[in-house]
Amino acid sequence: MPKNRLEKWVATIAKLTKPDNIVWCDGSAKEWDELTQLLVANGTFIKLNEDLRPNSYLARTHRGDVARVEDRTFICSEHQADAGPTNNWREPNKMKVLLRGLFAGAMRGRTMYVVPFSMGPIDSPLARYGVEISDSPYVVLNMHLMTRVSPLVTEKIAAGADWVPAIHSVGAPLVDFHGDRKADTTWPCNAEKYICHFPETKEIWSFGSGYGGNALLGKKCMSLRIGSTMARDEGWLAEHMLIIGATSPEGKKHHFAAAFPSACGKTNLAMLQPTIPGWKVETIGDDIAWIAPGADGRLRAINPEAGFFGVAPGTSMKTNANAMETIKSNTIFTNVALTDDGDVWWEGLTDTPPDHLIDWVGDDWTPDNSFPAAHPNSRFTVSAAQCPTISSEWDDPQGVALDAILFGGRRATNVPLVVQSRDWQHGVFMGATISSEQTAAAEGPVGQLRRDPFAMLPFCGYNMADYWQHWLDVGLGIEESKRPKVFQVNWFRKDSEGKFLWPGFGENSRVIEWIANRIEGLVDAVDSPIGKLPIKKEFNLAGLKISEKQFNQIFEVNPESWAVEAEMTHKYFKNFDGNIPTELHDQLWELTNRLAKI
Repeated sequence: MPKNRLEKWVATIAKLTKPDNIVWCDGSAKEWDELTQLLVANGTFIKLNEDLRPNSYLARTHRGDVARVEDRTFICSEHQADAGPTNNWREPNKMKVLLRGLFAGAMRGRTMYVVPFSMGPIDSPLARYGVEISDSPYVVLNMHLMTRVSPLVTEKIAAGADWVPAIHSVGAPLVDFHGDRKADTTWPCNAEKYICHFPETKEIWSFGSGYGGNALLGKKCMSLRIGSTMARDEGWLAEHMLIIGATSPEGKKHHFAAAFPSACGKTNLAMLQPTIPGWKVETIGDDIAWIAPGADGRLRAINPEAGFFGVAPGTSMKTNANAMETIKSNTIFTNVALTDDGDVWWEGLTDTPPDHLIDWVGDDWTPDNSFPAAHPNSRFTVSAAQCPTISSEWDDPQGVALDAILFGGRRATNVPLVVQSRDWQHGVFMGATISSEQTAAAEGPVGQLRRDPFAMLPFCGYNMADYWQHWLDVGLGIEESKRPKVFQVNWFRKDSEGKFLWPGFGENSRVIEWIANRIEGLVDAVDSPIGKLPIKKEFNLAGLKISEKQFNQIFEVNPESWAVEAEMTHKYFKNFDGNIPTELHDQLWELTNRLAKI
């Protein structure tokens, strides 16, 4: 007979889904070996050349299962207003009825894996536990790398620790309701997909997809969508942010968290190689930060993940040498191309593609093909412990005290290279109004903007306006002298000819240096309508060919175009049905007034 809530839940889901057998996972090397061998045997995995890429594998998904499915992702809160205008909402009871129908018999002929995992170091006060049920051994192996899978989690739960139940199925039973068995495919999935979150009961149900954040339920589902609602209720923050430690030549170390929408340089900053002599940047996390007030009165952050689920295309020794070192071994690659000597390749890895490849769908490919060899969203999954820049603090149970929070977007116009907020409220306003310009063809006076507040648009598990209020409340609950300073950065500003004004990549360490100097009070700043800007003589440009004109362009604040942007922000705020925090309305009003005075 089941002995506790966890065992009862597993028994209930098994009764619903009807698997052939049940395996309780332990995260061991033995389990890794057994499951990789199983996936190689059934054709889901291709073992890569052991001499070139030890203990590494390539998986190819179904063409219809290659990315997060945001239009099939739902917040099933009891009240629609709690989901807010940025989320898809479904009534929870009706959704549960639909899901139970889909999951009924969904694992016939398959093994049901029970995966106890911890988000964060298992003994950390900031850690939270989950148990994912899945019929995908590919998911189990990725969870090995991305979370801390351990029987210790089961022991914690048995002792009374709270946990998040997460059920996943690819929705491809091998035995029909008549008992007839069919052959498996190398990538089972279902055309119908649902990724559902139930904030009040802290449940995750995912059906139909075997890919990435749709199926690795510790990833975006628990760490952000359910995580953000837990954080709201418990007084902390669950954020789509990297965490780094930056140490100056004098040995002074600062910790930064940074929120960037996709394609804005997030992973490159997480693994930054500074060009300034004597500076060192260490990686604590590349994607998720859980941030809470600590006993020392400061905001402290942990990376709740144990691995990296990185985008492969564009990653190279030139753009991110540390990532390339990280994935030399013990890595799962998904939807990249296969070389003739049994290694992997993707666009941007080398200047010239090989003469022949097997592309991500398994077909022959040559440079004459008009389509890419690797899928644009192809990925690598690897343990964070393998990163050469990983910090000794990355799995510190107490986390690291944050000195600064950075917000960034991809902006060809308007936004300077770096600007400091006036105070916490202004910093939250910066985060709430993050945007990226879509394409040059779509640009208007200040560019066609795609808003992604706090880089959380697809991931906030409740009403975004309430989320902004929560940010205000958490920060204002911290003594002012102990709050992180807030900055906005933009590596992507262009001149009138469409050329980037800033070299980016390792040179972004100069921005990190200026931010550290501002925190220490070592440099002054000039006031502007949008915040505090660097003074040229106090911004390290040594060795860079940046003219006075270019510097002024990089930091230009044009009142006319900013007035247009302020009006766009006013219209954007109207989407939230009058729920915008008063402080953010005040920030917009103050910005408009400052611009009008120029």
